[in-house]
Amino acid sequence: MSTPEIKLTFEEPIQRKNVPKHLADYSPDERRDVAKLLGLPPFRATQVATHYFSHLSNDPQTWSDIPAELRHSIADQLTPKLIELVRSVSCDEGMTRKDLWKLHDGVLVESVLMRYTDRVTVCISSQAGCGMNCPFCATGQAGLTRNLSAGEITEQIVSAARACVNGELPGGPTRLSNIVFMGMGEPLANYNAVMRSVRNITDPHPDGLGISARSVTVSTVGLVNGIEKLTEEGLALTLAVSLHTPDDELRDTLVPINSRWNIKEVLAAADKYEKRTGRRYSIEYALIRDINDQSWRSDLLGRLLKNRNAHVNLIPLNPTPGSKWTASRREDEAEFVRILESYGVPVTVRDTRGREIDGACGQLAAAEKTRTD
Repeated sequence: MSTPEIKLTFEEPIQRKNVPKHLADYSPDERRDVAKLLGLPPFRATQVATHYFSHLSNDPQTWSDIPAELRHSIADQLTPKLIELVRSVSCDEGMTRKDLWKLHDGVLVESVLMRYTDRVTVCISSQAGCGMNCPFCATGQAGLTRNLSAGEITEQIVSAARACVNGELPGGPTRLSNIVFMGMGEPLANYNAVMRSVRNITDPHPDGLGISARSVTVSTVGLVNGIEKLTEEGLALTLAVSLHTPDDELRDTLVPINSRWNIKEVLAAADKYEKRTGRRYSIEYALIRDINDQSWRSDLLGRLLKNRNAHVNLIPLNPTPGSKWTASRREDEAEFVRILESYGVPVTVRDTRGREIDGACGQLAAAEKTRTD
């Protein structure tokens, strides 16, 4: 099987198409500089950031500390509308909600909001589509349309936080507690925008949402140069590596980037991240029937990880329409878990939420595009 060409740099593989600049695209100091360039006192940027990040307000009419005649023009300049809700679908008695967003240029992306007994998590997209070409992934098969801006990424998160505070999920008002960069796209292929978004999440009020870095997970299919760069950031994020098989021969097919950085190199980079941050990393492993769920692969994975500070997150595959890829049999899943545990490797099986609402990343966007074409 030939390996598709994949962009490996931090430059934008497909440029964003004139996305309006948003407060969330800038650092706190840059926001004040932008305000000055717009002819505003620098403190106006701090006021707007307070409304946006602290109060989650997108209605300038409520910005009572800003003169009424200035509110709308300042909002248009610093917090332009970047995403528009197309539709939401829910399951799990309303505890799981997938939102489909249309960006300013008509591109569609998805986020998923999930309420558990002890936390509320939003899974957000960092790219429209994905260029990593993993054949079992709906997003990967759609290809990469473009990177999202930090503003577009942050808007998904702030919208989720607002939904929590407004009590839009069953159980009443709550607080968004966890963010996972596991939606559409490869986060480390859109590095700068993702890291600006991470700072927006973790910076204290009023500069950001004030959520702990430990509550933020950044996933990657194994861009070693991205992991190395993330290691130098000094943030105790949770790193999730989408491994999906412990042998290079199969991974070259399932995760084509493996032809550039193999399993040994990926795990070595993850180990350095763990050593620098003190944070155990996660190994994401989508169990695919008769492809990567054999007991010998579990045995090999156990031997690879037994002396590492890593946790395996097994993911029963969400099948996509018309795909040959499907979830493993329950008995094979149970045996896979048993073998890993025999090596002392921590392992959990991910809660399979969202199957009945096109739960796999990219499915809802693909369905909407088909419906409107």
